[in-house]
Parts: sequence; C-alpha cells; structure tokens
Amino acid sequence: MDSPSIERLIAQPGARHHAWRGFSGGSFDGNRVLYAWPDRERLNEVWNVDADAIAVIEWGVEETAEWLEDVNPVQLLPGQIIESSPRQRVALEPLPNGVDAILEHIAAMAAGYSSGLKWNEKDQLKADMMNRPDRWAPITVDQIRAKCRQLGMRADDVDTITDPLQRRKDGRRFNVRSSYRTFQFS
Repeated sequence: MDSPSIERLIAQPGARHHAWRGFSGGSFDGNRVLYAWPDRERLNEVWNVDADAIAVIEWGVEETAEWLEDVNPVQLLPGQIIESSPRQRVALEPLPNGVDAILEHIAAMAAGYSSGLKWNEKDQLKADMMNRPDRWAPITVDQIRAKCRQLGMRADDVDTITDPLQRRKDGRRFNVRSSYRTFQFS
C-alpha cells in the first residue's frame, strides 16, 4: 500500500485491516468501513450487510458508476449528500422471443430468496442461452440490465444474468449440471 493517509487510518486504535481473500462482507455488520478498491463483485457482497457506514475508494470509476446506478445507495460526497431516489419507471421496448417473461419469472424467484438466485435458476438460464441461441442473439446485455433494474432485482442477481449472456455473445460456453443440460424455457 502506497498511501500514507490509509496507513495512518489503519494504525488508529480500533481500526482493523482485512484483505479480500477469504473475507466475508458480513463481518462489516455494525462497523464503519473504508473499502479500498473493490470491484463490482465485492461491492455486491457488502451491499446487504448492516454496516454503520461504508466509504469506497473506487477501483474503476466506470464500473463503480454502473454499480451506483444499479443499487441506488445514499452517497456521501465532500459537501454533498445524494439521497437514494425512487426509481422512475422507464418505458422499455418489449424484449423479443419471450425473454420478458423469462426475466419476470427469474425476478420473482430471486425475490423469494434472501441470498439471491439459486443454482437451479442459474442453470436453467444458462441452459436456455445454450440451447436457444436464437432467442438471445438479438438482445443486448444493456437491454437485459435495464429490464432487470426495472424488475427491482438485486445488483448481484443482475450480474448473474448478464455475465453469462455476455459470455455467450463472446462465443464462449459454460457448464450446466446434467439435470438441466437440455432445459429450455417455454
């Protein structure tokens, strides 16, 4: 670490320093946290903890800006507070090939779980992307992200859906458990 300010902060009595590896965001409960250089996955991990406050030193401004848009937290900036704002319902073009209905189903399933999508919904989605490439080909990752936001999905669930879609668009495959290998949404 090359920051004298952060080194002084860590040296304060009561301050604890943790590395990402093997660390759970749940240990932030009840604490004030300075989170240095987290990526989107790490930001998702700390979003649902009961920390007193979380300050973030950004890793990538673009990635953090997208996360802020997805999660919509209260932002404390020098001399300014940006309150979380109610999401405006944006009129989106219907997604073709039944993808709207698929996302609505997945959003309903995810809303029933405190920890996000379960492995079987993930495998169903991946299998459908593999078995029905024609269904997903005309749809962009940004369209899926916008629809998931509109459905009120958690940021980590949005990533769970958009990451495999991007991988498919990049021509990559993924592993699906044998029980869902031939699965397709109706």
